[in-house]
Amino acid sequence: MSILDKHGVIERNASLLLVGSLVVVCIGGIVEITPLFYFQNTIEKVEGMRPYSPLELAGRDIYVREGCYVCHSQMIRPFRDEVERYGHYSLAAESMYDHPFQWGSKRTGPDLARVGGRYSNEWQVQHLTDPRSVVPESIMPSYSFLAKATLDYDTIEGMLQANARVGVPYTPEMIEGAASDLVAQATPDADTTTVLARYPKAVTGDFDGDPMRITEMDALVAYLQMLGTLVDFNTYDPAANAR
Repeated sequence: MSILDKHGVIERNASLLLVGSLVVVCIGGIVEITPLFYFQNTIEKVEGMRPYSPLELAGRDIYVREGCYVCHSQMIRPFRDEVERYGHYSLAAESMYDHPFQWGSKRTGPDLARVGGRYSNEWQVQHLTDPRSVVPESIMPSYSFLAKATLDYDTIEGMLQANARVGVPYTPEMIEGAASDLVAQATPDADTTTVLARYPKAVTGDFDGDPMRITEMDALVAYLQMLGTLVDFNTYDPAANAR
């Protein structure tokens, strides 16, 4: 009996085929999973990465809630056209604190992985309020209601605690001071010393043009203004981080 004949026996026996398939899948799974137990970290450590500030985290929650990820990816692939348009290709470390991450390739709108600091707060607010006033060809709906919705941050400590349980390095002090840090970051002339010590490069001040209250627009713009700003790619050395 040739090898092909033996293979035919397996194909005609459902039980034998099932067992054989399970064995092959198990072997493949072991080959893929076993190396991970020998790595201290499967994500390269990159200088500058930090957890989201409470205000940024609240803004990210709004970003996900409103489905912004459906039209905007946050993953620049290492292709020349993408790097020339959006900036340095995305690093795994940049999404290490994302739950869930906002990768993808669906780009009804442009990729937002490097949007932080590219436009002013005023531009971001105007774009969210009336997209076609700044981008005539835009098909994005208006999110003007965000400027009217007062941000509910009563549960912000719980949000930090939930993220800490899945590995985000929020300290007890960060969790305890979450509400005060959120208010300080969004309040003009507030003492932001503690906020910036805990969350370097966080953009502070009034975001939506209404300093009298903190709105969902404040939170969303704070999140957008942070994207892609934490890693200094002028000093980033891929070879050094690979070691």
